[in-house]
Amino acid sequence: MPGNVEIKAKLQDVKGVHKIAAELSHSSGEILVQEDVFFYSPNGRLKLRTIKDVRSELIFYDRPDKLGPKFSDYSKTDVTNPESLKETLRQAMGIKGIVKKVRKLYMVGQTRVHVDQVEGLGDFMELEVMMEEGQTAEEGQKIAEDLMEKLGIKQSDLLSGAYMDMILKKSEAA
Repeated sequence: MPGNVEIKAKLQDVKGVHKIAAELSHSSGEILVQEDVFFYSPNGRLKLRTIKDVRSELIFYDRPDKLGPKFSDYSKTDVTNPESLKETLRQAMGIKGIVKKVRKLYMVGQTRVHVDQVEGLGDFMELEVMMEEGQTAEEGQKIAEDLMEKLGIKQSDLLSGAYMDMILKKSEAA
């Protein structure tokens, strides 16, 4: 199974992170409008991601909920009929929740820098260091920490869980 090292953080300076990410990636980034439908799963997390006008994929991933860089195993399957699959999985497993976001993607070396505006939550940044053959999790963690520093992300901005966790927690508090 492929893997990556991830960091998620709440953004204090969205414009600043966009500016630095654009400079580091030598690009203006790519805008992706995404909907992630999460299903109840006995192991890890299972979501159906639809990227408007691009593609849909079923993604399983497993990673610890901790602050800072964390290693994630994942598996993806392209989906040609997302609505039908969503209904089948809803009937079989139940829908845990839905995350809607507008994501700006910048590629910095082997790292996907996501600047996300998440419906109902606000502005965030995710780093996904796409691990290369033979690389250790520690090497991926170092790459993520270096990029985090360049982007001006502080330890106090780091988050441990997924957007879905934050949405569920917010709805429980309401």
